[in-house]
Amino acid sequence: MAALLETIPALIGAFTRNVAAMLLAAALICCDGAVATAADDLYRAQTVVTGQGEPNRLIGFGACLEDVLIKVSGKPALAGDRRLTAYKSKAKAFVTDFSYHDQFAGKPHRDEQGTRDRPYDLTVAFDDKKIDGILGELGLKPWRAQRPVLGVFIEMQQGPKDFVVTADSAQSDLQRDAIAAAADKRGMRVVLPSAAALTSSGITAAELQKVSPAKLTSIVAPQGGEVALMGRLVWNDRDLGWVTQYRMAWRGRDYTWQFRGVSFDEAFRRGIGGAAQVLSGNGDPGRSK
Repeated sequence: MAALLETIPALIGAFTRNVAAMLLAAALICCDGAVATAADDLYRAQTVVTGQGEPNRLIGFGACLEDVLIKVSGKPALAGDRRLTAYKSKAKAFVTDFSYHDQFAGKPHRDEQGTRDRPYDLTVAFDDKKIDGILGELGLKPWRAQRPVLGVFIEMQQGPKDFVVTADSAQSDLQRDAIAAAADKRGMRVVLPSAAALTSSGITAAELQKVSPAKLTSIVAPQGGEVALMGRLVWNDRDLGWVTQYRMAWRGRDYTWQFRGVSFDEAFRRGIGGAAQVLSGNGDPGRSK
């Protein structure tokens, strides 16, 4: 039953993720079977809206503004920050361009479903100077330094099933797409280990958490990985979600953070967002809200 409850929302979300993956294709770099997400366009974000009417578009502008402020600053704690309410209400003033992609492109309209009711991917570009100005008013700075490429090592455990998400195994398809989407949302580039690389290094899911960050980094170094992010997601029936732990070593310090009761999409966003927080100098994700 627990497996069914987790699988159904994952399958429902798969369609949206697959569409997003196609739109991100130009930003995806494949290196020896690993996936890296480009982080060049930090002032652009995407969300899903219903129809192309202005009321929903303005809501989408606000959601994208929040994502861009997080991407540019490297501070995920801005999500839901009350200080953003005023800025989001006038987000249109910061927009330089926007476009729509019909998720049902090529499919006929239903009897009572016109353009108004169809789901669209809304992509929004913002004025970089205005975004930097907002961050300044919030006491933050743009993260302009070169962003290290994350080598992401994730263990997924659900009942007897226990595996590491890889760049090329079929059982990692949904998780791989979700990690790519999370990296794009947080303005990071990531690479995943190949199944062969893990096997040749003698690393199994059960042993992953015991492996040193230095060794893990060396596994993805040929694909450009510079810093290892390690995560462990365990399905919990009571929470109807994943109990998640992350760890990362950076500049002589070990960081760990954890949370529970979330989908794996959200778990990956928080993991990669936490890594961005550390790398950008915005503090310890284990001590943030």
